Formats: sequence, C-alpha cells, structure tokens
Amino acid sequence: MRFVDEATIKVISGKGGNGCASLRREANVPKGGPDGGDGGKGGDLIFRGSSRLMTLYDFRLRRLYTARNGEQGMGRDRYGKAADDLYIDLPIGTLVYEVIEDEDGNTHEELIADLVEDGTEVIICKGGRGGRGNLHFKTSTNRTPRFAETGFPGEEKQIRLELKILADVGLLGLPNAGKSTFISQVSAARPKIAAYPFTTLVPNLGVVENDDFKRLIIADIPGLIEGASAGLGLGITFLKHVERTRFLVHILSSEDLNRDNPADGYDMLEQELNQYDAELSQKPQIKVINKIDLLDADELADIKAKVANSGEKVFFISALTGEGVDALLDEMWVQLAALSKE
Repeated sequence: MRFVDEATIKVISGKGGNGCASLRREANVPKGGPDGGDGGKGGDLIFRGSSRLMTLYDFRLRRLYTARNGEQGMGRDRYGKAADDLYIDLPIGTLVYEVIEDEDGNTHEELIADLVEDGTEVIICKGGRGGRGNLHFKTSTNRTPRFAETGFPGEEKQIRLELKILADVGLLGLPNAGKSTFISQVSAARPKIAAYPFTTLVPNLGVVENDDFKRLIIADIPGLIEGASAGLGLGITFLKHVERTRFLVHILSSEDLNRDNPADGYDMLEQELNQYDAELSQKPQIKVINKIDLLDADELADIKAKVANSGEKVFFISALTGEGVDALLDEMWVQLAALSKE
C-alpha cells in the first residue's frame, strides 16, 4: 500500500428525524389529542486514533463520509430511533484541520484535533437534534396542533488530515546511508533495500522490544539531501515526521566520510534541521558511522582515532553484518530511559 500522509475529505453528521404530527383516533376516546412522537437524533461523526493504521491512503480513495439520519417520530407517542454514530479510524499522529472559507472565498485552517494516543476519540460533527412531535405543542387554546417540528440538520465540515509519524527515535542520514538495513536488522520491519540512492521513498516504522517488554519505536526517515529544508529532493515532505520523534540517530556511511575530519559529515543535515525548525536541531542525537565492513583494519583504526581526537562520541557499526549494532541499540535504550524520566 502506498504511503500517504495528507488527505482532504468532507464529513457530514446525521440529520435529526422529523417530529410526527398525529392525532389520536381511537374508539371510546371522544376527545383524542395529539400523540406525535419526537424524531431521533442524527449520528455524530467521530474520529478515533488507531495504532492499526499507518497511512491516510484510504482517504485519498474516499472523500465523503456521512453519518446516518435519525428516524422520524411516529404516532402513539413513539419516538424515532437515534442513529448510530459513525466512527472513522485514523493513524496515530494525525492532525485534523478544519478548512474554513470566509465570505470573500478565502480559506484558512484551524487545528481541531491531534490524535496522539490509540483509542482517542474526538467528535468532529455533532448529529442534528430530532424534531419535536405535535404532542409538545398542545396548549389551552390549541388542543389539537396539526404541526410538528422538522429535524435539525447535521454539521458539515471540510477537513484536511495531516499525518506526522509518532516514534521514539528517527533515523536520519543521506540517501543510501544504510538506515533501512539497520531497521531491518533490529526489528521485524522489512523496508526495500538496494544499492542506489532513494530506495526508501516512504517512512518505515520498526518496533524493538527488550526483555522487560518495553518497546522502542524507530522511524526510518527517507534519505535527505542538501537543501531539504527548502524542499529539494523529498525534504519538507519527510522533515515534518522528525518533529514527532523523541531523539535522533544520525547515520553516516563510511563511503561519504571526510577521511581527514570524519565528524564533518554530520554538519550538513544538522544545518538542514536547524533551517527547517530550530527546535529539531536541539533534539538529542546519537551519531553513527555505518558500513565499516567496507573499510580495512588500518582505515577503520585511523578514522576511530580521528573521531576520538575530535571529542565526538560516535558508534561504529555494520548494519549489514551486525557488528556494533547491539552496542548502538543499548545506547538507544539508555537515551529513551533518560528522556522518559524528564
């Protein structure tokens, strides 16, 4: 299924049922009065966060969602049945904006919901109230009212949905840095992996569980390039997903290293983060050099010595062979525990 992180839909709650205008017509009841019941309430339209969904793809296929109308009231004081509410499940991390158009035809958006937890429910459109039956309109001067109230309309809204992935850690790196290989090494996620740039065109999520049954959710953010914050490549499309992560793992391939100063390789993406959102650049980072299996022993020793001299803490791994992966994963658990205490 194709990853989709934005969609625009129309939602309409149910109309209330009409009230009934009825007069009693029974044998042996010479002065029968009004007995029309009320209409039933229209169904609410409710958004619900669901951890089972990972994309807004379905909302690109279907753009209109309408709750059922309430039933009409009936004679003999019988009320119409209220309609069932319509629940629409959305992925965790979905922002819900109402698109509002003014008298001049200009539009603006208002954030009305942020579904950050599984099972969170938000009433987006309330169902219309049922109309009152004629039994409510009997007075001393009008003992046989022959009219009833029509049901009230439901609400109608234009909605824009925007998904920002929720994860504990975001994997950052240039295209082909080995992020997908790493996430497939430590979790059950099976992203597409190949030896060419931009293999990953959509964010992938992996879940790691430790011996204490705690979970670490990892988001593999597609490879960013210089100029990503200005929209080059797939930049802004995926930088927004970094906003919802708690910390970052910045992976640099040994193929992209400046051998004279290996730590320089992290500067470009950190600058892109800062230009997109200064707060992103302040997120805790774990720095990693991947694909050490492509280096001989002398090259690796030289790079490690230069990193040590720079004062940077960098983990050296081969996501392909698994070398160093356990140590990196341990550090990720430590980072998660530290952030959880804050």
